Amino acid sequence: MCKQRLTLAHCENLYVPVCFCLLQVTHLKFEVPQKGKLDLILMRPSTLVNVVLVLSLFSCSSWTVWSSSSLCKHTNMEEVRRPHSVSITEFGAVGDGVTLNTQAFQNALFYLNSFADKGGAKLFVPAGRWLTGSFDLISHLTLSLDKDAVILGSTVFEDWPVVDPLPSYGRGRELPGGRHRSLIYGCDLTDVVITGNNGTIDGQGSIWWSRFRNKTLDYTRPHLVELMNSTGVLISNLIFLNSPFWTIHPVYCSQVAVQNVTILAPLDSPNTDGIDPDSSDHVCIEDCYISTGDDLIAIKSGWDEYGIAFGRPSTNIIIHRLTGKTQTSAGIAIGSEMSGGVSEVHAEDIHFYDSFSAIRIKTSPGRGGYVRNIFISNVTLVNVDIAIRFTGLYGEHPDDDYNPNALPVIEKITIKNVTGENIKHAGLIEGIEGDNFVNLCLSNIILNVTSSYPWNCSNVEGFSELVLPEACEPLKKRIFPDHCSDCYDLSNRLPSLNRKRGAWFMSCRTNFR
Repeated sequence: MCKQRLTLAHCENLYVPVCFCLLQVTHLKFEVPQKGKLDLILMRPSTLVNVVLVLSLFSCSSWTVWSSSSLCKHTNMEEVRRPHSVSITEFGAVGDGVTLNTQAFQNALFYLNSFADKGGAKLFVPAGRWLTGSFDLISHLTLSLDKDAVILGSTVFEDWPVVDPLPSYGRGRELPGGRHRSLIYGCDLTDVVITGNNGTIDGQGSIWWSRFRNKTLDYTRPHLVELMNSTGVLISNLIFLNSPFWTIHPVYCSQVAVQNVTILAPLDSPNTDGIDPDSSDHVCIEDCYISTGDDLIAIKSGWDEYGIAFGRPSTNIIIHRLTGKTQTSAGIAIGSEMSGGVSEVHAEDIHFYDSFSAIRIKTSPGRGGYVRNIFISNVTLVNVDIAIRFTGLYGEHPDDDYNPNALPVIEKITIKNVTGENIKHAGLIEGIEGDNFVNLCLSNIILNVTSSYPWNCSNVEGFSELVLPEACEPLKKRIFPDHCSDCYDLSNRLPSLNRKRGAWFMSCRTNFR
């Protein structure tokens, strides 16, 4: 057996346009690569046949071969010093899992609000099972859970007030009219920390899932945590269970970090998305494990004419070291509500297993908006039905007033360094007739595909390099050397999250190689 390892580096330093490898083989087998390396196992039979393997790997300065170090600096919670601290028990809360503590949470937060201009305050939730309805957070607050604390969402629908729909949606996401407010809610806030030593927030969502399935909902289901129009949000070191609807929903927010959280819901629970940044910017999501009944992460920015009119994009989204599974949806999704635009998304070091799809973009005529400048790298997949899926005819509109001629712009999507075992389909990539998705770039993607038809592509244009099984016809043009500038990379565009609003804020740093 002769084994030769080939990487881009073999050709980058040559002063010739093409790297030639003259190999004596009759059988060529590809191994699953690691970190961008391509293994070629060359079987040497008794009768040798000369085969020339030509790899057109042109050196191209604008296509930077790199991977980034940690972009979001993890916060040392000891640096988040709140001069005032109280326990929820000081306000009459009882942690027996039966007593309703909504009023205790509201009273505690009303009291702590008097310290907002004095360095802020901490509300501590000790060990116990603390049943509550929806409550509002305040600015300059740390909500801290003991490792044995469980905040339980009430199973009484009236304990989740109905509020107005989001202006970028025009109505509740599931039904016309209002929506139930999230269990933990905040609006127009600054400097909010929700944390704990792996304490738990359990939405007890099964009653809501039953109503959804039975079509007996009066209003759209609530999220577990929603921060709206807020700046400087940190959610860390917690376990989130059984959200009625989307689990963590920062909407119209800036400077948000979600770090070291576990999000769990039954794999058949409806629409229990993990983390959904929505019309938000400078968001860092790191070191999370998510297993739910819908998308693990879904980046959104408003729905059809309402999202277009509101006009607030999601941009500068960082996702690092995400692991999880979803049997019905995608690991990382963009859309389908993306009418305000989505751009500058960077995801790296991703692992999905036992899942329906890994990377997905969802949109539709009527959405308008754009998805551009997306970079996803270092992805490992095991037992995934569809590795890459783009859907241009997703449908679902808020009402009949949307403009079907409002076509989305989908461009400059780069996916590279992906390996996969037991993958049914490499890609199902469907654009919109008359509105092609363009400049999709695939590089160093090696998948062990079980289907006889690994790719199905329509209304899409792009380029590929080192993709196995070989990419579909619209993506077969080589990246190097003529199309480097058509492929997006983040080497000069990576967002920076600066320490502008307190010592706990994160900074983004990148090393390129």
